[in-house]
Amino acid sequence: MSKKQKNLQNVVYSTNPNFAYEYEQDQDQDTLPPQQQKLYVSLDRKQRAGKEVTLIEGFIGAEDDLKDLGKILKSKCGVGGSVKDNEILIQGNFKQKIYELLIKEGYSQTKQKG
Repeated sequence: MSKKQKNLQNVVYSTNPNFAYEYEQDQDQDTLPPQQQKLYVSLDRKQRAGKEVTLIEGFIGAEDDLKDLGKILKSKCGVGGSVKDNEILIQGNFKQKIYELLIKEGYSQTKQKG
């Protein structure tokens, strides 16, 4: 049985060829307040052709809030980056600067790894 069919609830069969069944939507995860977030800041070079990126992990919340935080950090550092797989990647070695920015933004449980 496919995943699509497992999510069906209250199934009604119709002979109407234009009928489209409405699937249950996944609920977004609530974003924890900054004081309760445990973020980890580290440097990473794996599979990046030797170039350093600053990696921020451990964010719990909605994807939009993570993207907003990534946008703030990228603009404060003046560099590019990306947000994917619940991680923020900032191009370059900005470990200390990002750590200080996160503390200023209210993420008081931020830790530095490595």
